[in-house]
Amino acid sequence: MSGASETSTRICDHESCNLPGKYRAPKSPDVLDDYYWFCMDHIREYNLKWNFFNGQTEEELNRMAEEDKVGQRPTRPFKKTVEERAWARLGINDAHEVLGGNATRNPGKSVTGTRKLPPTERRAIDILEAKDHWTKPEIRKQYKALIKILHPDMNGGDRSDEERLQEVVWAWDQIKESRNFRD
Repeated sequence: MSGASETSTRICDHESCNLPGKYRAPKSPDVLDDYYWFCMDHIREYNLKWNFFNGQTEEELNRMAEEDKVGQRPTRPFKKTVEERAWARLGINDAHEVLGGNATRNPGKSVTGTRKLPPTERRAIDILEAKDHWTKPEIRKQYKALIKILHPDMNGGDRSDEERLQEVVWAWDQIKESRNFRD
């Protein structure tokens, strides 16, 4: 609030003080470039009593705090994409609201919650009767369970599921080579 001016010839603006007014202080929070000039003792006294927010309502204080967050400059939203503008023309601000409980904000997943995988890996997951959010160890466990069911050595020599067994082995080979599944 104060700034010393050594060359000032002003007299202190406090009543009955004739000392040099070397230190300036704003007269009002509304007019910050109109000053009182005080001596050292009176500028200290003035600064202790100064309250920039004196007389403001809580609503005005809250508004000022919100404006200060953005440097008291108006803000505008980022430019919307073509898709967002199309939804806005329909009166929809968030396309995910339309989808309700099926909505997802993860671009790596589709609306049904499944990952977007290449067709070969998708087929492999389906053959293994696995879930696409499973890790490789979880899929390996499912693979081993299917092998125990389908392999002739494990089911009393029954070779009727040999074709299905070959599909399961093929599917596991695809998953092993895939970079879309984490260990």
